[in-house]
Amino acid sequence: MPSAYILLLIVALGAVWVYWQTSQDIFVLVALAGLGCFICGFSCAPWSVQLLIVVLLLGLQKFYLQDTKSLE
Repeated sequence: MPSAYILLLIVALGAVWVYWQTSQDIFVLVALAGLGCFICGFSCAPWSVQLLIVVLLLGLQKFYLQDTKSLE
């Protein structure tokens, strides 16, 4: 089962890469595939991995909000 988490993460990251490399033809399909893989991988992951992801996202949000406040 742990290989499924890695596989879903790789597919999600691959979808993001294809999204950045492609023209505007298939961006909705690629974005939805990446989002779907990320959500499925997040929901199947153990709680410790979920907690780590949430903490990283909250830290990233705090860093991003500091950047936008300095621009004002």
